[in-house]
Amino acid sequence: MGIDGTAVDALGEERLDWRFKAIPVSAHGMTVAEARRARLPLDDFGTPLLTLDAGALAHNVRVMAEWAAAAGLDLAPHGKTTMAPALWRAQLDAGAWGITIANLPQLRVARAFGVRRVVLANTFLDPAGLAWLAAELELNPGFEFLCWVDSVRGVELMDEALRLSRGQRQVDVCVELGGPNGRTGVRDDGDARRVADAVRRAPTLRLAGIAGYEGALARDASDEGRRTVHAYLRRLANLHGGLDYEVAEPVVSAGGSSFFDQVAEVLGGLAGRVVLRSGAYIVHDDGFYRGISPFARGTGGAGSRLRSAMHAWARVASRPEPALAILDAGRRDLPFDAGLPEPQFVRGRGAGPVEGARITALNDQHAYMVDGSAEVGDVVRLGLSHPCTALDKWTLIPVLDDAGAERPAVVDYVRTWF
Repeated sequence: MGIDGTAVDALGEERLDWRFKAIPVSAHGMTVAEARRARLPLDDFGTPLLTLDAGALAHNVRVMAEWAAAAGLDLAPHGKTTMAPALWRAQLDAGAWGITIANLPQLRVARAFGVRRVVLANTFLDPAGLAWLAAELELNPGFEFLCWVDSVRGVELMDEALRLSRGQRQVDVCVELGGPNGRTGVRDDGDARRVADAVRRAPTLRLAGIAGYEGALARDASDEGRRTVHAYLRRLANLHGGLDYEVAEPVVSAGGSSFFDQVAEVLGGLAGRVVLRSGAYIVHDDGFYRGISPFARGTGGAGSRLRSAMHAWARVASRPEPALAILDAGRRDLPFDAGLPEPQFVRGRGAGPVEGARITALNDQHAYMVDGSAEVGDVVRLGLSHPCTALDKWTLIPVLDDAGAERPAVVDYVRTWF
């Protein structure tokens, strides 16, 4: 197993109380395991509320694991999406090669739960953090770690900090390739080779591969966007073939949740290990990823469509105007950076699908819903966009047996660490 199952199981002994805004007073004092067995009805939970759907989570994990295996790719899902060790375990149990994280705090969460293989998809220059990493590698021979570097100066800083730590294990690094108007990563292939040369000269580091992120270069799946992604991945593939690695099986890694079909098309079959880092797929959404996912675009394989596993529940607190309802959930509870929530269903006297309603704005604690028929006191189920900025607002998330059922029951609770 790629994670400490005992540590994950121990989360079931945490007591429920006021610290978790999703939890009803009737469950205070219960352990998570006791509340799980009680199968509390959704109606017992107040609003605002974020929930996950058990069936959708299981479906998404299975679909992506099967797709990656069929494509010949290793999957190291980006754990920053959920920061939930219980969900990481589900992904690892389904065959994931490792877990990807983005920074030192996330790395410490991963190690606290015994994640055996961690990819830090970023530069790692913090001296204190590197000293901690060196000690962690020394104390845990089975722990495998990989991170990025995109400058000679970065190599020098890593090497200096690791020399001071006096660790004996080399740290595996990938040269990160970027692109115009992208994020991190060297822009020039010649610079990439110079960084690789610097890594090979550093006694504390080992050149283990090349990596990048195509999602920062194209925000839509238009023909132009896909051409940009294809050209970048071709550069990554060509550079991969021209570097002199220090490991027997070098890594070439790319892939978010938007263009993993192209990652398979361009990088699949390259020598070494091709590692896909998609993360949002496990939760998916009713917004950005619903539109851009290769499965939604018909390029991920027949019958493989992902399902949104997250929903918000908000109560109509006021109808101050005939066509306006004010809901009791806002920016502190819901994601809004990649699209506003969409009303889907009403629970209450006007129970049924929402017809023509839309959210037009969010305040800190309120949402503006227009053209809906929901009455004061009714609860509206909302579809959400972008799981990475949804789950971070909730430390404990109830998991429903079926978010579309007439009377959903809470069958689990997912603990997060953001």
